[in-house]
Amino acid sequence: MTGKRYKAELRELQIELVKLQRHFIGCGDRILVLLEGRDAAGKDGVIKRITAHLSPRETRVVALGRPSDRDLGEWYFQRYVAHLPTAGEFVLFNRSWYNRAGVERVMGFCTRAQYEEFMETVLGFEQMLARAGIKLLKYYLDISRKEQRGRLKKRERDPLTQWKTSPVDAKALKHWKDYSRARDEMLVRTHSAFAPWKIVRAEDKRAARLNLIRDLLGRLHYGGKDKRLAVPDPRVVFEFDQACLRDGRLAP
Repeated sequence: MTGKRYKAELRELQIELVKLQRHFIGCGDRILVLLEGRDAAGKDGVIKRITAHLSPRETRVVALGRPSDRDLGEWYFQRYVAHLPTAGEFVLFNRSWYNRAGVERVMGFCTRAQYEEFMETVLGFEQMLARAGIKLLKYYLDISRKEQRGRLKKRERDPLTQWKTSPVDAKALKHWKDYSRARDEMLVRTHSAFAPWKIVRAEDKRAARLNLIRDLLGRLHYGGKDKRLAVPDPRVVFEFDQACLRDGRLAP
């Protein structure tokens, strides 16, 4: 896709996002989007394009750091609850409570018992959110090992993105297979009818951004929707099913 075409399509989708926001501010909807994926999968880039022209008063991006000693003594979901959207708000989590199913599990930052407790209770927590009227959308951005390696090296060289590097990044490739197993188990055990996982094949950053936004627009109701723009390419964004684990749609 040429840069010119990409910018034109992105502008059309951002206009739709403004329409969407106007609608849910007016009716008091609460929108919550979770973005998960490996390091360098493109979560920051997607969020930047979604929020670029939205009202900063009604749009929040949540990217929590390491838990404090106080956080560690609380109910696991407690520090996330404080950031849930109120009426008319659009909140995007750049990583979420699913840290426990991914990096915390792989890097040994939680015990096996803590991990199992999370996996057994997370769907109940999300069902409570759904019953409370929060519209929850979960996306997993998937990239190949080769692509991750290239992006992490580029991040280290670029003075504008070096702030993103961390000791965990350095171990991402070493633990590639561990992260794959954690991803697969997370998707199988936490995919549900009321909070399904959507997979985004993010090897091509531009295609991933455009199609994730299209999917988001297609799943939410708002007035004046241009329906032709709200249809993602199913080769890029699709709902998780266990066949994904065998047919090559997820990076091994």
